[in-house]
Amino acid sequence: MTKLLYLSNLRLPTEKAYGIQIAEMCLAFASMGLDVLLAYPYRKNPNKDFFSYYGIKRNFKIIIIPAVDFYLSGSLDKFSVAVKSFISALFLAFYGFFSDADFIYSRDEWPIYFLSFFKSNLIFEAHRFSLKRKSFYHRFKKKSVKMVVVSEAIKNDFVKIGFELASILVAHDGVDIDLFDIDITKEEARSKTNLPKDQKIIMYTGHLFEWKGADVLLEAARNFEKKDSVLFVFVGGTEYDLKQFRKKAEGLNNVLILGHKPHKEIPLFLKAADVLILPNSASDKISSYTSPLKLFEYMASGRPIVASGLPSIREVLNENNSILVKPDDPEALAEEIRSVLANTELAERIPIQALKDVQNYTWEKRAKKIIEFLCLQN
Repeated sequence: MTKLLYLSNLRLPTEKAYGIQIAEMCLAFASMGLDVLLAYPYRKNPNKDFFSYYGIKRNFKIIIIPAVDFYLSGSLDKFSVAVKSFISALFLAFYGFFSDADFIYSRDEWPIYFLSFFKSNLIFEAHRFSLKRKSFYHRFKKKSVKMVVVSEAIKNDFVKIGFELASILVAHDGVDIDLFDIDITKEEARSKTNLPKDQKIIMYTGHLFEWKGADVLLEAARNFEKKDSVLFVFVGGTEYDLKQFRKKAEGLNNVLILGHKPHKEIPLFLKAADVLILPNSASDKISSYTSPLKLFEYMASGRPIVASGLPSIREVLNENNSILVKPDDPEALAEEIRSVLANTELAERIPIQALKDVQNYTWEKRAKKIIEFLCLQN
């Protein structure tokens, strides 16, 4: 049986999307017949059990690598994170050095960099591209590290610095369709989530970082009046971001900020919505690379999507399965929301196509695509 060692130099389990992606990919690789071992460093964490936290089958193994864990306050916080990350990467690479795995896989540069001096069975999964990390990339190119990237934009930037096209696989993120395409009515979903049944609900799920565009949606809400009977619901965000976001929303009586919810509850919230919003901002370079998990979750939920018409988003969405709008334009976003609410035929048609299209973006199909790529490269 082919052995795959997945090295994650990150805190796990976590409320952040990367944890879901890692959990689902290990599950999918194992479902494809690989003997999977996920290794990650020790971090103080109230969420102890990985499998219970993500609600997934125990079809792969986990090892927690001993590592230093400390925190410095204030301006030293970023320094402490960088030091911890470097040290734990060394420990992970040390473990990988003695591994008999057929493939060593990671979405973190440092472990792959260290191992590139000793191993040739390495796969790096890139979720962004940065010239600040060029020294890593040149090392990966020199040592023929296999590259998996989540968008065409990332692939193109790697090609620009000399990577061969054949050495890069574009594999967009995915979704567990069975988890999100649940048989429940909008009214039932609202009862279970305690959301009002007498208003149109415009929903955003995910973190409230500026590049995610939640602020733009908040500004779009200002274009609606009480008589419109439209409620803007935000699900997600860290405690710090929630505090700042609630300040921005002061005075808006058509906004409901619910904060973080367990991932297993998100399908119910999406089913409770009339329109789902993906308002990524064009002001940050990361938006040109992103393959957001919420994009595929939205598609699988059977609700109409209004999204920023960024190139990275257009790799998956189009005018047949969504409404695409100019990014960073609250008025344009509000206008498109109104058009979906007013056009019943459109609101019913585009989610049907989105649900058809998302069948190509399951975690299992992603894992199969990556495995086939690795076999071809060997």
